[in-house]
Amino acid sequence: MHVARSVALFAVAALFEIGGAWLVWQGLREHRGWVWIGAGVIALGLYGVVATFQSDAEFGRVLAAYGGVFVAGSLVWGMVADGYRPDRFDVLGALVCLAGMAVIMYAPRGG
Repeated sequence: MHVARSVALFAVAALFEIGGAWLVWQGLREHRGWVWIGAGVIALGLYGVVATFQSDAEFGRVLAAYGGVFVAGSLVWGMVADGYRPDRFDVLGALVCLAGMAVIMYAPRGG
């Protein structure tokens, strides 16, 4: 249950961070306005809140592991929201990042 909860928190955090960054991008780069930018800023703040719910108490570990989720999640977001099609190297890189994330967060540690 611990790993499932942690993975779910990483997924929610990714939605807020990647979604927030995308909203800011849309507001600025696509000229959609301050409402989009404001919504993005709020979503980015919520990402920070969600990250605190991870059971691991080490900020550096949680954020380092989240980096792998961010890489993979960004590619998925691009596919869904913008029609981006990753190539095999994008996919391979994302899988490497997710493997690194799993090692950082879920490797058995003594004491």
